[in-house]
Amino acid sequence: MNIRFRQLPLALALALALALGALALGTSAAARADITIAIAGPMTGPVTQYGDMVKEGVNTLVEQVNAAGGVDGEQLRVVTLDDGCEPKQAPVVANRVVNDKIGFVVGHVCSGATIAAADIYDDEGVVMVSPSATSPALTDGKSYHTIFRTIGRDDQQGPAAAEFIIASVKPTKVAVLHDKQSYGQGIATAVRDDLKKAGIEIALFEGINAGDSDYSAIITKLRSAGVDFVYYGGYHPEMGLLLRQANEQGLKARFMGPEGVGNNDINAIAGKAADGMLVTLPADFTQDPKNAEIVKAFKDKGRDPGGAFQMTAYTAAQVLVDAMKGAKSKDPEEVAKYLHANTFDTPIGPVSFNEQGDLEKFEFDVFEWSSDGTKKSVK
Repeated sequence: MNIRFRQLPLALALALALALGALALGTSAAARADITIAIAGPMTGPVTQYGDMVKEGVNTLVEQVNAAGGVDGEQLRVVTLDDGCEPKQAPVVANRVVNDKIGFVVGHVCSGATIAAADIYDDEGVVMVSPSATSPALTDGKSYHTIFRTIGRDDQQGPAAAEFIIASVKPTKVAVLHDKQSYGQGIATAVRDDLKKAGIEIALFEGINAGDSDYSAIITKLRSAGVDFVYYGGYHPEMGLLLRQANEQGLKARFMGPEGVGNNDINAIAGKAADGMLVTLPADFTQDPKNAEIVKAFKDKGRDPGGAFQMTAYTAAQVLVDAMKGAKSKDPEEVAKYLHANTFDTPIGPVSFNEQGDLEKFEFDVFEWSSDGTKKSVK
């Protein structure tokens, strides 16, 4: 259609131009209609690997949903936002999500960052599902409506570690170290308390500085105290250095850590000293026959489904999609209500949330690590 506005009265020409412009914008918006899910986590920095795991899980689910027609005909779109695993950066990311009118977030990844962002999301009605933040402080004492997680808490993971140490390792003198951060100190405290209840001597409970390159001073303390077992609460860069430097200094103690140390990049830091490290991780959901097609979808894209957070991230995205479909709404408020009220069949098993957005149950297993990149369940 070719309308020559100069032949019309000015007012009518302007009205027609505005109407046609609005129609064009509406048509363009309809053509581009989609549902945005943000992934918030460390896309840069020393624990980028955990952000990569979450991206792999979310992207695999999104690709499957979009290939099947999307959600009520709308495609899912993923944006990634970098908080560097830093509590100071997480509110910046959260405010960007709000300003961009994104209603759904998978993340944040690190507990400290997740805690720092949660108030903003809940206040602004954004649904956040973390696949990896395990600190109880995220939800304890809070009355959140839109905050969830698809991983267990440290007060579930800590007892699982302590139970294994007591029953299978049977050490005589234990040191418990942590990185002075929400996640690391929280899980270390939980392990220490359970070991003390069992009568195991805690020779040392001390924090180290994340990011340091020399832990010889603390290793000297461990040797002097005569410890035969070390539990470390924190992430793999520091654990890798502790393992390597302990080996170099002749410390004959076995090390154990939470899922934050369960990353193959630790092998590049620790080398052979990583052999025999114990780690609590989510159960290996790739071994469940019902997940065969999902595992194949990961592998078809060259992705590893067997890391700490790929399946919990896939599940986080899945429950968001299932809740949109079940609620017949993309309104975050309605999606949150549906999440609270229903049970979901997922790769990590049946998922249901309690009033504060935590899982009703979650299984942590103990694995023995190998420097060749493999691990085996020992529980």
